[in-house]
Amino acid sequence: MVDGVRLVDQFRARMRAKHYSLRTENTYWGWIKRFIIFHGKRHPVEMGAVEVEVFLSHLATQHQVSASTQNLALASLLFLYREVLGIDLPWLDDVTRAKKPVRLPTVLTMQEVEQLLAQVGSSGVMSLIVRLLYGTGMRLTEGLRLRVKDVDLDRRQITIRQGKGNKDRVTVLPDSLRESMALQLQLRRLLFDRDMSMDQVGVWLPDALAVKYPHAALDWGWQYVFAASGLSVDPRSGAVRRHHVDESSVQKRVRHAALAAGIAKPVSPHTLRHCFATHLLESGADIRTVQELLGHSDVGTTMIYTHVLNRGGRGVVSPLDRMAPRSSR
Repeated sequence: MVDGVRLVDQFRARMRAKHYSLRTENTYWGWIKRFIIFHGKRHPVEMGAVEVEVFLSHLATQHQVSASTQNLALASLLFLYREVLGIDLPWLDDVTRAKKPVRLPTVLTMQEVEQLLAQVGSSGVMSLIVRLLYGTGMRLTEGLRLRVKDVDLDRRQITIRQGKGNKDRVTVLPDSLRESMALQLQLRRLLFDRDMSMDQVGVWLPDALAVKYPHAALDWGWQYVFAASGLSVDPRSGAVRRHHVDESSVQKRVRHAALAAGIAKPVSPHTLRHCFATHLLESGADIRTVQELLGHSDVGTTMIYTHVLNRGGRGVVSPLDRMAPRSSR
């Protein structure tokens, strides 16, 4: 303990003051615990840059973690020292860095996407979610956290709030999904009204909105479009609320649909975002437009999709194919 307060309590209080998500909070604390256990359960105050370097190098050399995993561990420890303990670690020059491989995203052909969607089904909430991910380029969490107020059926657009990097952006709502989305909103309203009548309504609000607008959690516009079938207890506040559809259910549905469609490539909901970007570029869309729809800060991030366009061998014609055909002997 430090000043009579447990380290974990100090850590969680600081994370929540900085408005980090519960997922990030749990992930960071998991790495901090590994760091403490690795050094014989010594308190982090008794350690510093040297111990951090040894731990990170151990992850790279002994556990052969990826560069992104090592960076996540580093971010967790830097948060602990800078934000919780008030200790600024000197630059970590002696860390053995995990090598970051250059990988291209998995992209399905248009035909494979059609086969995948056919296996997902043509009706129901899960079908709409999966089609929305492909048709808008949203990340899975962005789609599931979609609020009623951010769906504009008339203007055919969806506003994504607090996406990656805490940025807002606007993306297209496919015409083919307008009717299904309208029906989903009607069904969602019926569930909302039922919850209201039973005093079982309420939704989680980001950051300080719950304090600034104490009744917003009861407003129709703030409800999740894709609500869970049952109520759940907020792990932080203990409040009973109706959360959104669980991510794992969508992941399982997409994975099983890919297997049923006979698609050999590894497929996840995020694959549909890659397909959205690549298929737009294939159809002649401007890369800056695609960058805006995806919410990339740097067009260089969007450029990765130019390397996976549906043109084998980077779009060149093999010299063998330019030879005059010869009759077979």
